[in-house]
Amino acid sequence: MKQAGGDGVVRHQPAPPTRYLRVHQDRGHTVLEFRGEIDIAAEAEVVPHLDAATSDRECRIVLDLTRVEFLDASGLRLLYRARQRVLAQQGRLHLVCTHALTLRLLRITGLAGLLPPRPTLDAALEHPGTTPGPG
Repeated sequence: MKQAGGDGVVRHQPAPPTRYLRVHQDRGHTVLEFRGEIDIAAEAEVVPHLDAATSDRECRIVLDLTRVEFLDASGLRLLYRARQRVLAQQGRLHLVCTHALTLRLLRITGLAGLLPPRPTLDAALEHPGTTPGPG
């Protein structure tokens, strides 16, 4: 949700948490913290929040999959959607993931090459911004 401050600058209000997603700010980045099973049911709930977070020019986004237990093709679509939207806005995108099966899925599909996963939120934010390339 966007709200104009007293200085006229539009600021994002943190989105209320959902069953599958918590959105918060950390060091100038919008962190989308995914939770649980990210499947087609989660996709429908997450898309509006993901689109809101990636709608600003030069947005700085972190997709944190640390609390994800399962990710299917719908989850991969969400990651790719975020990448495409951030690319269109000339923003920066980071991915945090440590779950072995999810990392394997990212490697098999080639998404790990487009969005290199980092092991922690700190590691993602310390890395010089990843600007997704075309692909």
